This record gives sequence, structure tokens and C-alpha cells, in this order.
Amino acid sequence: MDQISRSPRRPWAVLFAFPFRIFFVSTGVAAVLLLPLWLWWLLGGGGPAMSALLWHQHEMTVGLLNAAIAGFLLTAVCNWTGTAPVSGRALLALWGLWLSARLGLLLGDAWQLLAVSLDLAFLPVVAMLVARRVWTARQARQAPLIGVLLALWGLDVAFHWSGDPRFLHGVVLLGALLILMVGGRITPAFTANWLRLHGDDPERVRRWPALDIAGLVCGLAVVVLELTAWRGLAVALAGLLAALIAAVRLAGWAGWRVRREPLLWILHLGHLWVVLGFGLWAAAKAGLPVAPTAWVHALGAGAIGTMILGVITRVAMGHTGRPMRLLPGMRWGFLAILAAGLVRVLAGLGVVPWLPGLWLAAALWLLAWLLFLWLYTPVLAAPRADGRPG
Repeated sequence: MDQISRSPRRPWAVLFAFPFRIFFVSTGVAAVLLLPLWLWWLLGGGGPAMSALLWHQHEMTVGLLNAAIAGFLLTAVCNWTGTAPVSGRALLALWGLWLSARLGLLLGDAWQLLAVSLDLAFLPVVAMLVARRVWTARQARQAPLIGVLLALWGLDVAFHWSGDPRFLHGVVLLGALLILMVGGRITPAFTANWLRLHGDDPERVRRWPALDIAGLVCGLAVVVLELTAWRGLAVALAGLLAALIAAVRLAGWAGWRVRREPLLWILHLGHLWVVLGFGLWAAAKAGLPVAPTAWVHALGAGAIGTMILGVITRVAMGHTGRPMRLLPGMRWGFLAILAAGLVRVLAGLGVVPWLPGLWLAAALWLLAWLLFLWLYTPVLAAPRADGRPG
């Protein structure tokens, strides 16, 4: 056991005791820093080596999402398979890879080849770590998650090769697909458990495996169609079908019955954003008078932002041996992240003025993530409350 693991009481050591700790803090820091940097560059304050817009799109999708995925999957797969987590120096090296890529993409052209190489090395390493644990436990049902990780990596490769933001749009859609896969597993399960514990009937939560599969197939079709840049009614129908299936699944989970539990209603509302995002994608492909990228913000700032914040606040409590409840004050963070997504979409649709809407959405986004860092960093940097390792 290395030095980091032998010093569990030091905050820096605790952060590297389990993947969710350091990567969830890093997700919050990235969410707080990336947006103001882009707004500064947007107003003429210089910029990174790639264009400020492409950097913003890449880092708010690939950079932010990669940290959240690594923290969640490398933690969850240990629970699913009963295997040991990545920790200590190995986790420090993985986190350093992610951080080096973020810093490198801010530097000049002379550093771009190295920065891109570091960026593209991260997800294959995460996929390998997940695959090793899945293989050890012989849990073939987890294999689709590895496929999604490799698909996300492939889209990042294509973006760096071509500079075409369409591949980043594919990343956003794959992020929505991950919500349907992983969120579709945990949200109804957590909801049923909560109903059981509070004297309600868990059978009110209904799941249809065939519909789950159909939703994933339609979601994958939307990803492929986005990458082909096809338009028209037939393409729009695929997005509309994906939205309808996601809506029916969500309705079956009886989210209105957990309206008193913010750690659950935030997950249901995150799925509602997926429905809206697919619907806006379909409207754009059908040629309706909506902003062609409104769906990107519905799925990015809305669905992905909401689900990441909802999941990591829950995991931060459950995996540190603390009561499964939202810390006082974080409810405002949940409301802020939902409002940020709404204002950003409305600004994209022209319902509110673009620049004031952009600033308001940014302020709400920052409020949500600053609250998370303020309230949850002490939890993530402290030993488990029950004295167990991890």
C-alpha cells in the first residue's frame, strides 16, 4: 500500500482514497472555472489555442463530462462487481492525466499535440479500468457502458482530427444516452426504495425492459443521424420517438410521489430534460422555426448538468457513510441548475434577449456549482463518517 493510502486522515490523501472524491471535486471546480473563462474570451479577453467557441464546446462537454463519468463509473463499477477501487498513486496518475489535458488545451499551439494526446488518452484508460473489473466479476451486462466510453472517445478523436463541432454534438447526445442507461437504472430503483421506506407501495414504480431497450436504440439512432447531418421529416420522427419513449419511461417511475425528496426529484427532472432535448432536436431536424442548437443546451446545461449535480450530491453522502439527505442550502443549488438550463434554452430560442439571458444562465450555473463546492468539498475531503475505508 502506497503512502497516499497509508495517510487516510489527511484531506489530500482522503481525496485519492476513492475515485468519486477527487473527480467530483474536480467536476465542480471545472464547472466554476470553464464558464467565466469563456465569457471573458467572448468579450475580447484573449483565448486558448483553438477558437474560444470550440474550446468552450469541447471543455463543457468532453472536459466536464469525462471527470463526472470517471468519478461515477469507477466508483459504481466497484459496487456492481465487488472489486477494489482505483486509489492512491494510480488514482493520482489518472486524475493528473485529466488535469494535464485541461491545462494543455489552454496553452499555445506548441503544446496542442501533447494536450490532445493527453486528452485522448484519458477515456481509454477509464474504459480499461472498468473493463478489468467487469471481466473479473464476469458481468457481461455492464459491457454496453464500456462501449459508450469508447464511442465518446471516438467522437473526441474525430473532433480533434476535423475541428467539426458536430462530433461534440454527438458527445452531448451520447451523454443523454448514458443518462438513459445509468439513470434509467438508478432512478426507478432509488424511487422504489424510498417509497418502501416511507410506507408507500414500491409497485407504483413501473419499468418495462422492452421499452428500455427501445429507448436506447432510438437514442443511438439519434446520435448516428446527428453525425450524418441528415435532415427531414423521417429524421425528425426518430428524435420524436426517442422523446416519447423517454417520456413514457419517466411517467412510469412515478416521480411525483417523491416530490418531498430533493435527492430524487432532481433525477426525475434531469430525465425530463432529456425528453425536452430530444424533442427540440426533432423540431430542428424537421425544419421548424427553432434555434438549431437549442437542443444542445437542453441536453447539455439542462439534462447533463442537472443529472451530474443530482448524482454526485447523492453519491457524496452515501459513499462517505453519511445519512442519505441533501445538505442544507443545496436545494437552492438544485433550483439554480434547473433555472440555468431553462434560461439558456429560452435565450437560444429567442424568448429572452440573448446576451442578458446568457449572463443570467451563467450566474445561475455558477451559483449551483459554487454551492456544491462550498457544501460538499468538506464531505469529500473527510474520512468516512462510519470509519470504514474508502
